[in-house]
Amino acid sequence: MIFTETKLKGCFIIEPKIISDERGYFMESFNEQTFEKGIGENIHFVQDNQSYSSKGVLRGLHYQTGNHAQAKLVRVLTGEVLDIAVDIRPNSLTFGQYESIILTGDNQKQFFVPRGFAHGFLVLSTKAVFFYKCDNFYNKESEGGIIYNDKSINIDWNFPSAEILISEKDKTLPNLQNAKKAW
Repeated sequence: MIFTETKLKGCFIIEPKIISDERGYFMESFNEQTFEKGIGENIHFVQDNQSYSSKGVLRGLHYQTGNHAQAKLVRVLTGEVLDIAVDIRPNSLTFGQYESIILTGDNQKQFFVPRGFAHGFLVLSTKAVFFYKCDNFYNKESEGGIIYNDKSINIDWNFPSAEILISEKDKTLPNLQNAKKAW
């Protein structure tokens, strides 16, 4: 696996080694030892989540606060998404900045989003199956979120805003300035 740290300290793009032949392919999608060596940190994942969405569905920007903060290792099993991580660590030099990556079932790339980041994705293909590992259990009382079109973050979703499908709950999320503090 190739681990590439992004401009946001602690966020990594992970490219697996894919072995292909006439029968198809094989790849190792997760190995705890390789992963921890690659990111330089010990992470123990405790929960796996999967979602199925159609084109234009935007999920996010979400995070968990305090003792329930979560690191996530995300990937797409089928389809294509624009994946976003926003640095919400208050003392970070990149606070309020984001990183984006196209994840597809074909490129098999993964994105590691550490604690202290809001996360979201937009489905670009007709359908997508999105899979992620979390290092902490979900806690409803610790939910936090930021509206996807916050002008201070200025995410380029590169998608017609009139075609974005977003939950009623996510439509009412606050901007970064008024969001629930992560710590």
